[in-house]
Amino acid sequence: MDVRDAGFHGKLDADQSESQISHLALDIGGTLIKLVYFSRNKDRPIDENKNSKNSVIEGRLHFAKFETSKINDCLEFILSNKLHLGGFRHHKDPASDKILIKATGGGAYRFADLIKEKLGVSIEKEEEMECLVAGANFLLKAVHQEAYTYMDGRKEFVHIDHNDLYPYLLVNIGSGVSMIKVDGDGKFERISGTSVGGGTFWGLGRLLTKCKSFDELLELSHQGNNRVIDMLVGDIYGGLDYSKIGLSSTTIASSFGKAISDNRELEEYKPEDIARSLLRMISNNIGQIAYLNALRFGLKRIFFGGFFIRSHAFTMDTISVAVNFWSKGEAKAMFLHHEGFLGALGAFMSYEKHSRDDSTSPQLGQRYPVCTPLVGDKICYPLNGDLNDNDSLECSVYVA
Repeated sequence: MDVRDAGFHGKLDADQSESQISHLALDIGGTLIKLVYFSRNKDRPIDENKNSKNSVIEGRLHFAKFETSKINDCLEFILSNKLHLGGFRHHKDPASDKILIKATGGGAYRFADLIKEKLGVSIEKEEEMECLVAGANFLLKAVHQEAYTYMDGRKEFVHIDHNDLYPYLLVNIGSGVSMIKVDGDGKFERISGTSVGGGTFWGLGRLLTKCKSFDELLELSHQGNNRVIDMLVGDIYGGLDYSKIGLSSTTIASSFGKAISDNRELEEYKPEDIARSLLRMISNNIGQIAYLNALRFGLKRIFFGGFFIRSHAFTMDTISVAVNFWSKGEAKAMFLHHEGFLGALGAFMSYEKHSRDDSTSPQLGQRYPVCTPLVGDKICYPLNGDLNDNDSLECSVYVA
C-alpha cells in the first residue's frame, strides 16, 4: 500500500519501534479517519528535571488521514507501524494485558468490533464535540501561526490573545456541519448546524461528475467556471448591478440556475464547471449560516475547521466573501492550519484522564511563567518551533 495515496501526512523512520510511538488517537468520521500519535526523538535523551518530579521527553505529534471507506488500509497502516501499541491499560486491572486506544466520532462505535478483531485492542470512546473543542482550544493557544484569514488570494496570520480568546464560534465542516459556541476550556454548546457539508459536496460531485475521490473533485473545481451554470444578478438585470440593495452583477442569484433554461443534458456540461458551481454553492451556504449564528450570539470570532476546507484557496475565499458580505465587513472568517485534526487531537488529549494513574499518559498544558504547577504528564506549549506543514508538530511531554 502506498501511504501517500491513502493521505498519510506523517514521516515514520524505518527503524522506529513501538517504544518510540505512544498514545495513538483516532477520529473516525463518516467520510474520513484522522489519526494523531506521538513519537519520541530517539536522538534526544530524556531530560530529568531536578526541581520537579517530571521528566521531559521531546518528540513530535504526527497526523495522518484515510478515507473511511478504506478503513482496512488504515488498520493495516496502524498494524504495520505498531501504532496500536501506543494505548494504555487500566490501572484498576494491572493483571490485564488489554490495550485501549482513544477514539471519537461515529466510527468509534461503528467499527469498534472490527478494530478489536484486526488490531487486538479495544476502543475507549470519547465524546465528539468535547474532542473538537479541546483540539481547537489547544491549537489556538499552542501553535504559532495556526489561525489565519484568506481573501482575494492573500493569507494573513492572526495573532491570538490567549486572554481574549473566548467566546468564539467553531464551525466544523465534515460530512455535515456543526456550529459550536465555545466559552472556555470544556465550556461549549452546539448552537446550530447543517446537513449541507463536505459529504454533500462529495456525494453530489460523484453523481454529477463521476469523480472517484474528494481530492479529485476538488482538483477538478480548479479548472471550472461556475458562471456557465450559476445564474448571476447580471443575467437577470441585463449585465447591470442591483446597486440599490448592494448586489453586484457577479453576485450569484441562483446556484445552478442557468440549467433551468439551457435545455442541455448533464453530459453537455463540463464536469469542472459543475464541480466549481457545487463548491461555490456549499461554501457560500456555510459561510452565511455561520455568520448568522455568530450574529445571533454576538460572537466576533469565527473559526472554520474540518477536512472540507483542505486549505483550498477557492473554498476559503468563498467562505470569507460570504462572511464579509453578510457582516458588511465587520466579521472575518478565520481558518486553522490543522483544520481536519481537531477531533483526533482532542481524543489524544483525553489520555490525560489517566495521567494520575499511568505515568506514560500525556496531558496537554502550558509552558508559561504564570502557569500552574504541572500535574501528571503534560505536552507543553508554545511548541518548539513553528509548523512543519500538516505532517507533524514538535512538542515535549512531561512524564511523572
